[in-house]
Amino acid sequence: MHTLLLTLLVIVSLGLIVIVLLQSGKSAGLSGAISGGAEQLFGKQKARGMDLVLHRITIVLAVLFFILTLAIVKL
Repeated sequence: MHTLLLTLLVIVSLGLIVIVLLQSGKSAGLSGAISGGAEQLFGKQKARGMDLVLHRITIVLAVLFFILTLAIVKL
């Protein structure tokens, strides 16, 4: 049981790392200042939708991470 939980924890941890790295930053810095006009002109609806999906996946994986961590500690 411990090995199964530990394996799931590693998989969830790697997934969490990948999902966090895929998200766009809140402050885009200089690149945001340059492309900000283009985003207003052409819209950014697809990117916002994808950011929302990535945000929700991050929350789910974070909750799973904490649950699995607590389960491993209890065993």
